[in-house]
Amino acid sequence: MTDRPAETGTAAPPPHEDVEELHRLVLQSLDDDQAVEVVSIPLTGKSNIADYMVVASGRSTRQVASMAVKLGDKIKERFGKNVRIEGLPAADWVLIDADDVIVHIFRPEVRSFYNLERMWAFGDSNSSLAAQG
Repeated sequence: MTDRPAETGTAAPPPHEDVEELHRLVLQSLDDDQAVEVVSIPLTGKSNIADYMVVASGRSTRQVASMAVKLGDKIKERFGKNVRIEGLPAADWVLIDADDVIVHIFRPEVRSFYNLERMWAFGDSNSSLAAQG
C-alpha cells in the first residue's frame, strides 16, 4: 500500500505564493516576448475560475503562437504542470489555461472585437486594470 492522502474529489488550492509566482512568470514571459498592451485583471472575488486573467496582444499570428508555446513551456519547466492551450492552429486568439492564471493572447483586431477587459472589469473603475508596460 502506498502512502497517499485520501482523495476527496477536490484538489487543495495552491499556496498564495505559488499563484503570485505563476502570475509574475506569465507577465515576465509576455514582456520578454514583446507582447503589446498587457493587462492583468484580478479575478479574486469576481469569479472562481482563476485568480488572474491576463490579456495581451501579439503583432502577428506567428508571434501570438510563439508567445503561447513559450509560456506553456516555461510554466511546465517551473511548476511541473501542463497547461491547456487552445487556438494555436489559427493563432488569432490563443487561450492558455494555467488554472490559477488564464492568459488570452490576441492579434490586435481580434482583441478589440471581443474586448475582454471591459467584460471582466464590471463594477470597477479603470484603475482596477493593472496595465503592464
